[in-house]
Amino acid sequence: MVSFANFDVVVVGGGHAGTEAALAAARSGARTLLLTHNIETIGQMSCNPAIGGIGKGHLTKEIDALGGVMARAADRAGIHFRILNRRKGPAVRATRAQADRVLYRQAIREAVERQENLSLFQQAVDDLLVEGERVTGVVTQMGLKFRARAVVLTTGTFLGGRIHVGESNHGGGRVGDPPAVALASRLRELPFRVGRLKTGTPPRIDGRSIDYGLLQKQPGDQPVPVFSFTGRAEQHPRQVSCHLTHTNPRTHDIIRASLHRSPMYSGAIASVGPRYCPSIEDKVVRFADKASHQIFIEPEGLTTREVYPNGISTSLPFETQYKLVRSIAGFEQAHITR
Repeated sequence: MVSFANFDVVVVGGGHAGTEAALAAARSGARTLLLTHNIETIGQMSCNPAIGGIGKGHLTKEIDALGGVMARAADRAGIHFRILNRRKGPAVRATRAQADRVLYRQAIREAVERQENLSLFQQAVDDLLVEGERVTGVVTQMGLKFRARAVVLTTGTFLGGRIHVGESNHGGGRVGDPPAVALASRLRELPFRVGRLKTGTPPRIDGRSIDYGLLQKQPGDQPVPVFSFTGRAEQHPRQVSCHLTHTNPRTHDIIRASLHRSPMYSGAIASVGPRYCPSIEDKVVRFADKASHQIFIEPEGLTTREVYPNGISTSLPFETQYKLVRSIAGFEQAHITR
């Protein structure tokens, strides 16, 4: 191993948490290194291309008040803005922005690269340097050592990550990216409490294959809100509409017929999922009395026709996903892109 450099802070992972942590450390005067397995995916929106909402919108504004970049990036990348709970009191209102994935990633990377005291390096981290009961640095995939007074792990879904689609599964931090297997193993050797979490995502749809005439149009709010306390509406790119459709009893029958093939119900996955983002399987099982569930059709960006059908997150087999998607109003001829 080669000892490469010393820093005050080393941050591992360049997603939402990692970029904010690295920027905050650098702003405070700490000599900071941000390590990521791929510089091109800094600020990548891995799942839903949106910022904010109930709870998360409040958090984003708190980060903004502390000098963070997420809200400012959302203003530069947001293509659809709404204030949720507008009819209720101010304390429970929340801003939500649908973002262009490419514009958001560009805004985050620009902020990182402009920040003084902050260096970038593209390498996966495989090991931690430990002296006594203190972490003193990291070791990268090719054996480079970076020592630091503090190490911040913001690895997201990458630690020992596995992707499940029906009965099949394979290693992955997210689609198209490898998992952090060595670092996950190293953490299990240390006296930390280790558990596993799960999350899900829906199939993406080619918007050209959707019959929007059968969907309910949802334009953004006017005047268009801003996310950052320093934001201006003129910073927003072109605004677009989202759309709304629903599942139906036929959709639910298709899902129930394949529950035994869902890794969440077959026992292949026993991890804890996000409380407020249940899969469509969970919705159908837990709320069996409901005849339909909402699906929000959210554009992925201004330069792509791909859309995100928010509300049908699933780990069912592909053929079941295909059937359930095509059972939904407006999706009868839908083409799944991934």
